[in-house]
Amino acid sequence: MGTDVDAFLGQLARHLRPQVKKLAGLLLQRLNGEAPELWEDADIAALTLDETAQHVSAFLDLLEIRPGTSPSEVPPAALDIGRLYARRGIPVSRLLRVYRLGHLGLLERVQAEAPRLTSDWHMIHLATMRLVAIGFDYVDFSSEEVVAAYQEERDHLLRRRLALTDRASKRIGTTLDVTRTAEELTEVCTEDFADLVAVDLFDAALGEPGTGSPEAGAPRRVAQRSVLDGCPESLLSRGEAHSYPSDSEPVRALATGRSVLHHVTGTEVPSWMAPSESHGRMLRALGLHSVLLVPLHARGGTLGLVQFVRHRTSVPFDDDDLLLAQEIVSRAAVSIDHARRYTHERSTALTLQQALLPRHTVRQPAVETASRYLPAGTGAGVGGDWYDVIPLSGARVALVVGDVVGHGLHAAATMGRLRTAVRAFADIDLMPDELLTHLDDVVIRMQREESRDEGETSATCLYAVYDPVSRRCSLASAGHLPPTVVTFPTTGGATRTSGIAELPEVPIGPPLGLGGLPFETAEFELPEGSLLALYTDGLIAGRTRDVDLGLATLHDVLTSAPESPQSLEEICDQLLAALLPGRPADDVALLVARPRALDPDHVAVIDLPSDPAAVSGARRFASDVLGAWGLDELSFTTELIVSELVTNAIRYGKSPVQLRLILQSTLTCEVSDASSTAPHMRRARISDEGGRGLLLVAQLAERWGTRHHRGGKVIWAEQTLPAGSGPSSEGTT
Repeated sequence: MGTDVDAFLGQLARHLRPQVKKLAGLLLQRLNGEAPELWEDADIAALTLDETAQHVSAFLDLLEIRPGTSPSEVPPAALDIGRLYARRGIPVSRLLRVYRLGHLGLLERVQAEAPRLTSDWHMIHLATMRLVAIGFDYVDFSSEEVVAAYQEERDHLLRRRLALTDRASKRIGTTLDVTRTAEELTEVCTEDFADLVAVDLFDAALGEPGTGSPEAGAPRRVAQRSVLDGCPESLLSRGEAHSYPSDSEPVRALATGRSVLHHVTGTEVPSWMAPSESHGRMLRALGLHSVLLVPLHARGGTLGLVQFVRHRTSVPFDDDDLLLAQEIVSRAAVSIDHARRYTHERSTALTLQQALLPRHTVRQPAVETASRYLPAGTGAGVGGDWYDVIPLSGARVALVVGDVVGHGLHAAATMGRLRTAVRAFADIDLMPDELLTHLDDVVIRMQREESRDEGETSATCLYAVYDPVSRRCSLASAGHLPPTVVTFPTTGGATRTSGIAELPEVPIGPPLGLGGLPFETAEFELPEGSLLALYTDGLIAGRTRDVDLGLATLHDVLTSAPESPQSLEEICDQLLAALLPGRPADDVALLVARPRALDPDHVAVIDLPSDPAAVSGARRFASDVLGAWGLDELSFTTELIVSELVTNAIRYGKSPVQLRLILQSTLTCEVSDASSTAPHMRRARISDEGGRGLLLVAQLAERWGTRHHRGGKVIWAEQTLPAGSGPSSEGTT
């Protein structure tokens, strides 16, 4: 009987073979009412008829050729539809429901044809039972294969999305530049996710203070990228400000903060994408079919909007794509916000840094100077490097360079405080080691005042004092690099040979802020025509460059011997070009000085006995010297100043007493003695015979003060020279 049933089923299959397309059409008519989602997607609808016909043929093959055996393969169109469902993000349950409905309808159609071939109801009953068994086997097998294809495609999509997320995390936010971060977002997402990506940011997100918002003004197209050359989908150019229509989906997305998945149906193109009819026709020709609008959120504010567009990619965006886009944009928003805040803080710190540094190179007769400051070009930001040139009494000058540990506003503000402290200590003429000791105390007090969140304050500093009369340089270091001294031997007159660069033996003390450790002052002579270079470690050290190599390069530049001496500005430029061809990894301060010697004819010295009678001799000496210098106009006031200072030294000081007159840009009177007791002005009563000497000096002189040294003290007073008088250009060398 089994053979008879199989033969009948084969006959039934051959009877239905010419009606395959008709059967497929009837099945689709039934499915159209029970599963209308098949026709919602054009690609699925196009495959469904072919797939249904292939299923009908495969089932008839089982009845005719291999009755009683299991199916060996699934129609290719069925696997294609399973993959298409996966790409569209349609749940697999909907796919299986369509399968059940379709195969049930097929069994019913085949069973309905059996009575037309035989009137034997027993045979019809047996054939029906066999049809049900074969049908269930076929449905089970084909369903498993289709679900496997569906899951394989979903896994593939998941791997692609995970790979995209991984690429985004690695490639977005590599710099602290807002525009570059937006460009990185477009580059990553146009590789295999979208065909066009456009990033619009409010001006507040481009580095200005405050938080961007839809009310903050028109957005600006910061970055856009397309799979097509020239980005024809967009009429905007980079950097162009624009506005969306007031009732458009981008405005609603920005106002609500909610992302939007928009499918373009038929010939409809949103007006916010196609402001003109011709542009709309172009977008329709490209096949625009879906758009994602994702707001950029960070720290509770809206920075802008990102648009993802598909036209060449046939698969439209789905809800999973929207979630993926939101995750990527969220990461990009954090990076953009960091870049915005860094840009604002760096700009503020740089402005503060430049305001605190000397605005112009100080013109000082004792030295010729040139300087440079370069902020860091990386994410480290502006630091606390500084330099200074401070005129001192006695024609001397102080050269300073320092480096506050850290970067940003705190480092720049700390630098300003330390520079002010150095100037205050220099104004009272402290020795270099004493000055650094007091500066160390300042840093320690700052550490106590600051919170733990700001970190521990520390700095290095090099303080040097040059005396053009003796050509001696005194300096001390608090954890700072020693300066480079370059001397140029002369042969045969003025001919210059290659220079010799040396690092003077300077005891390197501890960095500022440690406390309790001493600093030492070193002294050396600066020969005529020499150079002195002070700098921070950012000039010679780097991530890819050894300090020794940086020093060697610096020495090579400084020791070059052109036919005529170069200007210090040119030397600074050459140093930066040789040592920092790119943007520096750390901020850099550079100060180059060419010391000058004071003409011996502009210095007059006399040793005085510790006797009040020596005061008149000191006045005569001063009068004679001023007559020789052509400064007779200053004789009267100078004699009064000399008289008071010498009298004060003889009366309250210790021998030896010395008077020194220095003619430079001012006339300086100096009286030194071996006592360390500092003079001070006091209020004299009407009946007092004395006590008015320093008050008189303060009234007659432009500036006056006291400086201490190892052997005692010096009281000095400066007077402004009359117009048209003073030393000529030959006064210094």
